[in-house]
Amino acid sequence: MKNPIESAATFPDPAAVFASALSLWEVCQKSAVADSKLNLSECYNGMDQFMRELMRIANQFETWACQHIDFNELNDIWPYLLEDKFGETCLAVLSPSILMQFDDSDCLRVAIHLELPVILDDKLPIPIDVRAANPMLESPFRAFRIQTIRDFLEDGDAVPYTAGDEPFDDEFGKPYFGFYGVGEDGKLEHIADRQTYAEALSLARKIAPGVLFPAVPIFGKI
Repeated sequence: MKNPIESAATFPDPAAVFASALSLWEVCQKSAVADSKLNLSECYNGMDQFMRELMRIANQFETWACQHIDFNELNDIWPYLLEDKFGETCLAVLSPSILMQFDDSDCLRVAIHLELPVILDDKLPIPIDVRAANPMLESPFRAFRIQTIRDFLEDGDAVPYTAGDEPFDDEFGKPYFGFYGVGEDGKLEHIADRQTYAEALSLARKIAPGVLFPAVPIFGKI
């Protein structure tokens, strides 16, 4: 059986690239119709360059997705999902007039907006929130939770880093992992913090041998 990282290592799909470019083309055209001040030809020194930007973005996102998405966890047909949602999601991240600025950080933003199953990567600020039942029945904790946390740089306060947050917000430090016990009343008790998920998982297994946290968590899976 392949692990999630192996399952994500696939080749770009030309159909997905086409679907992404088409989706982005259509929503940009709608934006230009709705906004008389938006002239795509002027923004990109011609519509031919605009189309090149769309293809660049589509290829870049598909390449990124093949490295970071667990396609086995998708419930939709990949090209159809992109055709339906990619363009609109891109414009939630970047204005149609500055798509030339689209980069790998925007790939992550789009993936989070689309709620795609992104595989945890220590090099990327991926929000993770996973829970597992406590196999130690005599424990006051019914379950455990591992969640990404960030420190607010201005005052050092630790706050959860969730899917609704900007992943590259420069007001916060690098995400790390909080480990919590969950009581019978559902309240959380902070146990420890660890810099990596692997370290938090190791601690969980020491405290509760047999606890079934995923070895490699997926964004969006509890």
